[in-house]
Amino acid sequence: MKKIILFFILLVTSVWTEAQTTTEITLLPKEKWWGGFTALGYMMPYQPSKRTFNLRTENFNNQSTPVLISNQGRFITATKPFAYQFTDDKLIITSSEKIGVEKQGNTLRSAYKGAFQLKLGSELTPPELFFTHPQYNTWIELTYNQNERDVLAYAQAIVDNAMPTGIIMIDDNWQKDYGVWQFSADKFPTPKAMIAKLHEMGFKVMLWVCPFVSADSEQYRFLKRKGYLIKKKGSQNPAIISWWNGYSACYDLSNPEAFAYLVNELKMLQKEYGVDGFKFDAGDPQFYSDDVIEVFDKQSYDVLQTQLWAKLGMEFAYNEFRACWQMGNLPLVQRLGDKSYSWGGVARLIPDMIAAGLNGYAYTCPDMIGGGEYRSFENIDPDKFDQKLIVRSCQIHAMMPMMQFSVAPWRILSKENLDICIKFAKWHEQLGEYIVGEAIKAAKTGDPIVRSMEYAFPHQGFEDCKDQYMLGDTYLVAPIITASDTRSVRLPKGVWQDDQGKRYKGGKTYTITAGLERLPYFVKVR
Repeated sequence: MKKIILFFILLVTSVWTEAQTTTEITLLPKEKWWGGFTALGYMMPYQPSKRTFNLRTENFNNQSTPVLISNQGRFITATKPFAYQFTDDKLIITSSEKIGVEKQGNTLRSAYKGAFQLKLGSELTPPELFFTHPQYNTWIELTYNQNERDVLAYAQAIVDNAMPTGIIMIDDNWQKDYGVWQFSADKFPTPKAMIAKLHEMGFKVMLWVCPFVSADSEQYRFLKRKGYLIKKKGSQNPAIISWWNGYSACYDLSNPEAFAYLVNELKMLQKEYGVDGFKFDAGDPQFYSDDVIEVFDKQSYDVLQTQLWAKLGMEFAYNEFRACWQMGNLPLVQRLGDKSYSWGGVARLIPDMIAAGLNGYAYTCPDMIGGGEYRSFENIDPDKFDQKLIVRSCQIHAMMPMMQFSVAPWRILSKENLDICIKFAKWHEQLGEYIVGEAIKAAKTGDPIVRSMEYAFPHQGFEDCKDQYMLGDTYLVAPIITASDTRSVRLPKGVWQDDQGKRYKGGKTYTITAGLERLPYFVKVR
């Protein structure tokens, strides 16, 4: 693993201060493009627009990578972030390095293989438990009131409702201060015993962490003396950075001593309490602009600091990231950025998961069931929850590489609808061996686990399809993503059999109706 980390450290080591040049690439007839940002999957394939996307200054709350690929076998790769825009007939790229178009084959799949060929052949995947069992995150239920009593109650409810146990993630505000990774004594009086109890119940335990440090903590003063914090530009004092939880200092991970110190802090936490791993939040590139900060190595700004945060996570088998840069095909668990509790949020799960795969991030979880944007759940009468939305979201998760609950289905669903969610959690568990097999293939070949229809069945008219996908080689999944129980499904050539045993001739579009208890999927029989 250390050799792989060193390879990526050597791969990207330049500052972004070189002169920018613009390259115009003429689009081919019927050519469509994907890539760049995971969170723009719903906009892919890209359409002509006046908007310019900048990989250096944006990440849209999710992963990114300097790669664009087309369904005509063409691809663009870079080592540094670039800006890009699609017009009616051109792709315009502005970059500090020479950009050219390469070609391999004439499909989206061949373009993807060409773009990521340097990152293939790994044998490393995240632990199997991520793929075989559900994850449970305490965020939506507890938000900033993480506490021992309610965490144990949440876990006990999972067991009492006969849901499969798996990984439980204790989210933000379990700690004394940001950067002080010790349990808050008033909220967690016996944390070691709590984690032992969670293990006894069948869970692995992960804790939320971030690279920020509370500026009024004793730890801040220690890290300042050691020179482990990012500095304000033109000053020897730490920069105080605005982020969603206020204003904080931040670890400078370009300083090898700071990097090693934080790794050791987290490993000591594991040793002291029995913690299995960490949810690595934040790390977004917009916090690290060289306009306002200075870093130890004088070059790791913007996305490079994001990348260092992910490299730190490589030290821990149980990890999860939302922001990432260029770390595809490595054993890092990714999650889609927070989606709203809405049908619009549900509809974005498939295209964004497809985009994650095409950016090289195969080991991705589609956010949290029902949405991870906690404000969407505020001030909602529990009796007025859109139960159908929660169930349909759960169904999509069930046939994804990973599924993650947060809002408690036993609290907001009727017994009938809760039973449906439990059924699909167990269906995901039954698919576990298959999904693990696809994860191993992804490590070796680079093929995404969640694949666009165009990737799997090139030039059959699927280039604009955003509401169905392939889960590995076998399952064509066509979930219900609206309040209606009816949708259209376009099947590739061949003969297909659905989840109820009915056969269809491929190369056609069908209208199907699926009650709330059903998740439509198809398997090719010949």
